[in-house]
Amino acid sequence: MLSLSSARVEIGARTLLKETSLLIRQGEKVALVGANGMGKTTLLRGLMGLTPVRGGRVSLADREISTLTPEAIARAGIGYVPAGREIFASLSVRENLVMCARQAAGGSRAWDLPRVLELFPRLAERLDNGGRQLSGGEQQMLAIGRALMTNPRLLLIDEATEGLAPLVARNIWATLTQICATGVAAIIVDRNLKHLAAIATRAIVLLRGEIAFDGDPASLLADTALVEKYIGL
Repeated sequence: MLSLSSARVEIGARTLLKETSLLIRQGEKVALVGANGMGKTTLLRGLMGLTPVRGGRVSLADREISTLTPEAIARAGIGYVPAGREIFASLSVRENLVMCARQAAGGSRAWDLPRVLELFPRLAERLDNGGRQLSGGEQQMLAIGRALMTNPRLLLIDEATEGLAPLVARNIWATLTQICATGVAAIIVDRNLKHLAAIATRAIVLLRGEIAFDGDPASLLADTALVEKYIGL
């Protein structure tokens, strides 16, 4: 469904992503892990068109998207939950969600406001509250719900539970498990490899802008030496 071929990302004299190629299949759930500064956010931002991809090619469902704007990439079917959430603080919960509503590329609206609110009952209780009035966990729920309202083929989630209290983080993981069970493809970044391995069908480790491991999440989790070497956990 998504392919990245010999793509690189450079900012000034720094190469943050080196000639990277990967293929994400329909419905695949990918855990993207690595130590800080290894290129995870750079890769997601490159797929979303927020950071220019040099050389190579990025394709979604056989359509090249590497030259498209971020809004065109969103319309093509990629939903993005950025690190830091970046919700619209001056808008209400309802407005944050409704403004992103669109049908999927095939015309369906599997994810609409009632379904998102069913998934996140806490947001239903806070519909008229402004974004700046929400807790960190509620903001993350809103960021995920906002991405789902675009009815994406592929969901990119950067730092799924970063900075959240343990109980809130558990709720987010439970929700992500439900979302992934619907068949949407996903690339999820987080430091909690145990929770990622329970969701993902595949793990990719980035090391200094290159893919150092691409395989079974359970095998990676079981290899403590490999985890220490590549991730430092």
